[in-house]
Amino acid sequence: MQNDFYQEIKALILDKNISNLELLNQLENYHDSDIADVLEDLTKEERLNLYQKIGVEKTSDIFEFYENVEEYIDELEPEFAADIVERMDSDDAVEILNELEEEDKEEIIKLMEPESKNEVLKLDKYDEDVIGSYMSDNYILIDSNQTIKEAMSTLIKMAGIHDNISTLYVEDENKKFFGAISLNDLIVARKDDKLIDLVMTSYPSFYDDELIDDCIEKLKDYAEASIPVLNRNNEIIGVITSDNVIDATEDVMEDDYAKLGGLSEAEELDESIFTSVKKRIPWLILLLFLGFVVSTVTGIFESVIAVIPVVVFFQSMVLDMAGNVGTQSLAVTIRSLSQTDDPNEKKKHRKTIFKEFRVGITNALIVSIIAFIFIFVYLSIKQQAIASDTFNIFEALKVTSIISGSLLVAMTLSSLIGTVFPIFLNAIHIDPAVASGPFITTINDIIAIVIYYGLVYLLFILV
Repeated sequence: MQNDFYQEIKALILDKNISNLELLNQLENYHDSDIADVLEDLTKEERLNLYQKIGVEKTSDIFEFYENVEEYIDELEPEFAADIVERMDSDDAVEILNELEEEDKEEIIKLMEPESKNEVLKLDKYDEDVIGSYMSDNYILIDSNQTIKEAMSTLIKMAGIHDNISTLYVEDENKKFFGAISLNDLIVARKDDKLIDLVMTSYPSFYDDELIDDCIEKLKDYAEASIPVLNRNNEIIGVITSDNVIDATEDVMEDDYAKLGGLSEAEELDESIFTSVKKRIPWLILLLFLGFVVSTVTGIFESVIAVIPVVVFFQSMVLDMAGNVGTQSLAVTIRSLSQTDDPNEKKKHRKTIFKEFRVGITNALIVSIIAFIFIFVYLSIKQQAIASDTFNIFEALKVTSIISGSLLVAMTLSSLIGTVFPIFLNAIHIDPAVASGPFITTINDIIAIVIYYGLVYLLFILV
């Protein structure tokens, strides 16, 4: 959607009478995101012409806001692309480079300045599910032995390079992380105050190899502009900023939604057909074989179906309701697991299981009563005798009781499985989101069939 500034920015960019300096000064009045929106609607030639007018620094700022950045990187000469990427924060640079083909990525990294290249390679070595992959080099580090005046000098010197200055981080004489100082505290401090007295020594931090999944709630709870990232020697090697936290949260949510939907990983709209198929097919193959199990279990009760064929009409209703309840409990439990850092975790799990069991059995009871009424009325109207040539109200009542009873038991058990299974996976350190909706639904189908036809067999064949 075009914003209020769209036409103004476009007119500026396409104005042939404006000087390069005046154009750059005018564009500084607009947010880089708004400028990027306009550039996406221009031709390649118009974009390349603008980059030359406004220079590498401003172009680099705009590139951080492109939607499909690889498309615009591909338009550039490799040397110019390298100049743009190396002026970005290292985390943004790595994110953009990872969108490129491996060959293009390597070529751009090769052309970058050694310092920027080393920062990019440092981040690129991390797996995408750990804190280190999201950290930035946008921070200011001072020494605990500095005076207030020396710390202010360091701040002034580094502020031109790093704009994340609301909190300054402190290392001790052994280069270990010592704590943090608020910019406000540093500014109001008297020159004869001791710097060490301003340091918050219990400031939160994370290790670079910690999993994002394990830290996401702490990251959100701290609500700091940035939090230091340490190596296992307790040396600060980067920070994770609020922007990084948002990105990490979105990535975790996308990953979980993908798994709940039966995908091996999140899927992008513009990716190739082969890539999309590769992400979907593993779960589909697993579900295919589970479907065979469902069919096999149904086949076991072939003799029951032959005697009382009307029960087949209501099979899908029992299976669907069991699957729906299981998926609901699964979603609630995974959300609960993702939010817990409680030391009394087992107690919380027991509470979750007990609550979901009560919710499940209450919902199952309500649904089974409603089903009993409507199915009995339906069978009465149809006047279909069960195992008889004439309508038998007693047999119709038995069928109705079996269906509603199956709903009660299957829905209750499905709710319990949807709660216990992800908790079990979490306990053995497997991502509970792999208990995807389709997977849980198919497992519950098997259980519901056994319950349904088992009750039919007990009440109709044996009795």
